[in-house]
Amino acid sequence: MTLATDSLRVGQTAPDFSAEAVVDQEFKTVKLSDYRGKYVVLFFYPLDFTFVCPTEITAFSDRHADFKAINTEILGVSVDSVFSHLAWIQSDRKTGGVGDLNYPLVADIKKEISAAYNVLDPDAGIALRGLFIIDKDGIIQHATINNLSFGRSVDETLRVLQAIQHVQSHPDEVCPAGWQPGDKTMTPDPVKSKEFFAAV
Repeated sequence: MTLATDSLRVGQTAPDFSAEAVVDQEFKTVKLSDYRGKYVVLFFYPLDFTFVCPTEITAFSDRHADFKAINTEILGVSVDSVFSHLAWIQSDRKTGGVGDLNYPLVADIKKEISAAYNVLDPDAGIALRGLFIIDKDGIIQHATINNLSFGRSVDETLRVLQAIQHVQSHPDEVCPAGWQPGDKTMTPDPVKSKEFFAAV
């Protein structure tokens, strides 16, 4: 598998897109730029009706209120059609379906979005498990890409998002490893940072 060498980097503007999606069991057009002013968790998954994917998709849906409470929307994307998405949503979770979801599933049937975000595996014709946290100005603040065999953690995605929001609203602070809301931060200064290290 070969990915493009001009891959996206943190700090760049997230590529905009307009595509059909399933929203509340209806077909609607979704544009990334419509979410300006909000944070967006944009995640790619390989295919509908597979094995690891429904565990991720339902986990994000079950925690949607936690993301919404901090001005964040979730978008799931695969190379499937909206018809496949709808059939999967209309399938019960106990049979491998995802049931009703609290966020849109976007159809990237032309594979243009996956290619733009450099997560398309051209040999397999599907997207890797890419996840991007995009801030309210449309800038990519976090990016991860997993292989197909293991799922992502909703808790860790939420934690990273909260850290991003904290440092954006407190530009004189940085968050240490494992930081959670309410934990001590540090000042990125050779002298002032010693206060943090002395306290821990």
